[in-house]
Amino acid sequence: MPKPVVAIVGRPNVGKSTLFNRITGTRVAIVEDTPGVTRDRLYREAEWCGRQFTLVDTGGIAAWTDDPLVARVKEQAGQALREADVILFVVDARAGLTADDEEVASLLRRSGRPVILVANKVEDFSDPSLHHEFFRLGLGEPFPISAIHGLNVGDLLDRVVEHLPEAADAEDKSALKVAVVGRPNVGKSSLVNRLLGEERVIVSDLPGTTRDAIDTFFRRGEKEYVLIDTAGMRRKSRVDAPTERYSVIRALKAVERADVVLVVLDGTEGVTEQDKKIAGYGHEQGKASIIVVNKWDLVPRDEKTMARYEETIRQELSFMAYAPVLFLSALTGHRIRRLLPVLDAVGAAASRRVATGVLNSVVREAVVLTPPPAVKGQAVKILYATQVKVKPPTFVFFCNRPEGVHFSYQRYLENQLRQAFGFEGTPLRLLFRYRKAD
Repeated sequence: MPKPVVAIVGRPNVGKSTLFNRITGTRVAIVEDTPGVTRDRLYREAEWCGRQFTLVDTGGIAAWTDDPLVARVKEQAGQALREADVILFVVDARAGLTADDEEVASLLRRSGRPVILVANKVEDFSDPSLHHEFFRLGLGEPFPISAIHGLNVGDLLDRVVEHLPEAADAEDKSALKVAVVGRPNVGKSSLVNRLLGEERVIVSDLPGTTRDAIDTFFRRGEKEYVLIDTAGMRRKSRVDAPTERYSVIRALKAVERADVVLVVLDGTEGVTEQDKKIAGYGHEQGKASIIVVNKWDLVPRDEKTMARYEETIRQELSFMAYAPVLFLSALTGHRIRRLLPVLDAVGAAASRRVATGVLNSVVREAVVLTPPPAVKGQAVKILYATQVKVKPPTFVFFCNRPEGVHFSYQRYLENQLRQAFGFEGTPLRLLFRYRKAD
């Protein structure tokens, strides 16, 4: 299930980005004393008291359009309402209540979403009367914090967790859930349509777990699938409309729910920087992936074109060396029949479990053939391994010096597992834990 979304909203220069950085423990949001400096919507995973959620910094209100500020505030708050499960409405306690604060509050009161009014830049927590004027917003008692100093932020997160939705019931595990992601105009919707019409299939629309998405269920033979189409994700410099800014969040939700991610590339354009970022979403989430090069019918080619193209993809997307590459045309249907068998195989690989005895037999042979390098003259001993989860397949290796297992040797072990058990299309997670050697 996708993580709940917590959106930080408010007029410029109230400390939204500072609060974002404080909660996520990062400095990805630019903090500057210039209103509207955060021009890109930022998102990061966050966790508090065992609850995970996606935190969104909705900066850049003044950057979206040349319309009057009130209209821009309405757009910003409106989009946040559509995506968020909980909203943190940040106001500036030092500056006091403004007309822009009241404009945002009027929308939030009608939203039906849980709203926590956050009075930032509080310097004196002993005098609550200093921020009582914000009661006029009709959103309850202001919650005083100092984001820059981290004061009271922990208590604020306690309040956030109280408002997060309860975990939904487990989804149907029988159907393979497939997210189709990529830049605009690479042919994602055409690919979805082609898949749905390629065979004699049973098709129906199912309500998605995101509020504005419809998943599409279909069956081919005995196999069941749910296709999750997503809006195209453009480079940040080209994302001007509020609806496009939030398409990234919807795509991230789709990736979280998916078993397999189809990363669609435009064969006429090659691999772009944005393609790399989009492909990285699934990789970071540990999702099985297939790289689909679409519009192959438009690419001038000879007998070596495909091999050269795949070599370039492997170089540009080197972090996804495990992902198969398919060349096809959603428009004409060329090579489309090859996709579903690969999809089935990749989905099965992500769910594969290896018996502990068989696993350790392979690991022992790998260690005998190539022992791990010693660290400062001391031998590194791999004692045994076990698989602890699937999607992605995750293995724990117990050894006497886990910190001494070099990343190159970790890659060697991963390659040995792939040679022995396949795992095409899925990332592997290798963890190293301490255990005293006999």
